[in-house]
Amino acid sequence: MRRRPLSGPVVTYSGKSGDLGILKSLAPYLWPKGLDLRLRVAGSLLFLIAAKLLNVVVPVIFKHAVDALSPSQALVVVPVGLVLAYGAARVLAQSFGELRDVLFAKVGQRAIRTIGLEVFRHLHGLALRFHLDRQTGGLNQAIERGTRGIEFLLNALLFSILPTLLEIGLVCATLWALYDIRFPVVTVGTILVYIVFTLWVTNWRIKYLRSANESGQEANTQAIDSLINYETVKYFGNEEHEARRYDQSLRRYERASVQVKASVSILNLGQGAVIALGATAMMVMAAHGVADGRLRVGDFVLVNTYLIQLYLQLNALGFIYREIKRSLIDMEEMFSLLKENEEIADAPGAPALVVADGGVAFEDVRFGYGPEREILKGISFVVPPGRSLAIVGPSGAGKSTLSRLLFRFYDVSAGRILIDGQDIRGVTQASLRAAIGIVPQDTVLFNDTIYYNIAYGRPGAARQDIEQAARLARIHDFIVSLPEGYATRVGERGLKLSGGEKQRVAIARTILKGPPILLFDEATSALDTQTEREIQISLREVSENRTTLMIAHRLSTVVDADEILVLDKGRVVERGRHGVLLSDGGIYAEMWRRQQETAHLQAELAQVLADENLA
Repeated sequence: MRRRPLSGPVVTYSGKSGDLGILKSLAPYLWPKGLDLRLRVAGSLLFLIAAKLLNVVVPVIFKHAVDALSPSQALVVVPVGLVLAYGAARVLAQSFGELRDVLFAKVGQRAIRTIGLEVFRHLHGLALRFHLDRQTGGLNQAIERGTRGIEFLLNALLFSILPTLLEIGLVCATLWALYDIRFPVVTVGTILVYIVFTLWVTNWRIKYLRSANESGQEANTQAIDSLINYETVKYFGNEEHEARRYDQSLRRYERASVQVKASVSILNLGQGAVIALGATAMMVMAAHGVADGRLRVGDFVLVNTYLIQLYLQLNALGFIYREIKRSLIDMEEMFSLLKENEEIADAPGAPALVVADGGVAFEDVRFGYGPEREILKGISFVVPPGRSLAIVGPSGAGKSTLSRLLFRFYDVSAGRILIDGQDIRGVTQASLRAAIGIVPQDTVLFNDTIYYNIAYGRPGAARQDIEQAARLARIHDFIVSLPEGYATRVGERGLKLSGGEKQRVAIARTILKGPPILLFDEATSALDTQTEREIQISLREVSENRTTLMIAHRLSTVVDADEILVLDKGRVVERGRHGVLLSDGGIYAEMWRRQQETAHLQAELAQVLADENLA
């Protein structure tokens, strides 16, 4: 079971009810768990109500001040008290609004934090298949937009839509009480026409919003992918090719954005026309009342003030509704990630893996990335506790697939994998991966310091343990020779280090982890011959008394293995120790011969170049 340190509900979204489903999933965050957060919500609502009541009272105070200054009075007296009351009410209304926002800020940010963390955890819980199919830039933008939409929606639901409707109701009731029914009827009619028009046009322009989102995400993904592969772009001189591809994405985004802007203009023009017609009707009725003597100048000002106030509220409401639709579309992308099936999940009540000796067994394992592409065709072998097994074979034989299955990035199609007699599908993934250390062929480092990347093997480890791991990996001396030592940053994906340096950092990281089972997937493939020999000695020291699996291309690195398996086209075709396999004269012996010839030719070429340099 995953720990959830944050209080608050867990996001669940079926995706079947569209916008309603998203709003329903956010509803618990309007009344979150925890006394502190609930007091903040209650206080925010009190300040909200107070601010809205003042907004309705302020125009009435202003009306009486105008009437007191009217020339029709026998004696004009400056209504100092009313003016002061008007100013105080304005200041208090704004103050209550600001206090409301300050109180609610923590509630909104906690919701963003909780939901963002839930999505982040869910993404880490998805199978490798999902991440191989998705592009990081698109995922990042979906999460960024979605979390931004959460904050807006929470504020809009609690402080904009319902309060605006409440204020409109209070204004209509005041107009009805002070005058006749025509004023609230025209007000309500104008509002209804405004709302219907806004809903219709906003729903019509959703397709443009979605198009803009998709094209913007495509452009963002294109840019990130190109920059991550900066060196490849330079190798092939394809800067202009990348620029053209990016420009094509930007053109699509440009067209969609222009359509969004044009549709907004149509919406704003229609809303302005509706409000203008309603305001004109109200002002005509008020003017007739003043002319007939039924109303005073202050009443005309009061109606005009309410109209301006309602216009601002309606304009805000229209904007809010448009942004709500945009936020819902943005959140739809993020919540769709939560609908992704984890594929590889812990069985209900699964226990932790108990490692006594660390023996590993593959029993008739079959696996394919799809029904039409079977990779492993009945692989069986046993690695006794504390012994080593090497797996070799041509490219595409299925060697690296074995490591992914052992880490349970995928589940086997048939057969089973056992560690100390326990089927790895029946234990928790966290305990399984804690028991295995890997040095992968393609080492990717975090864009942080060398210290952080080594310490990643065991976060919180003592500095002396980290430095000892670096010594065993034969990289400590190199690190301390750098100006910033262990504080040296390695750059994006570790690109500031050479392939061999990255590989040694990965080895140090695994040494620090200290697992009972070790897996070396072409662990020395990026190293020169001298460094490879040094690290092979270190790896032998580290793997002593540990169960070790070695996936290798260079056969010289596995000659000391207790057993060697030769894979070809998903099947074990040979097995035995190095000497036995050579004497058999099969696939392994042929691979050995070719590699020895290549090594001999390389040595001769190096000697020739050295002689030429001396000459």
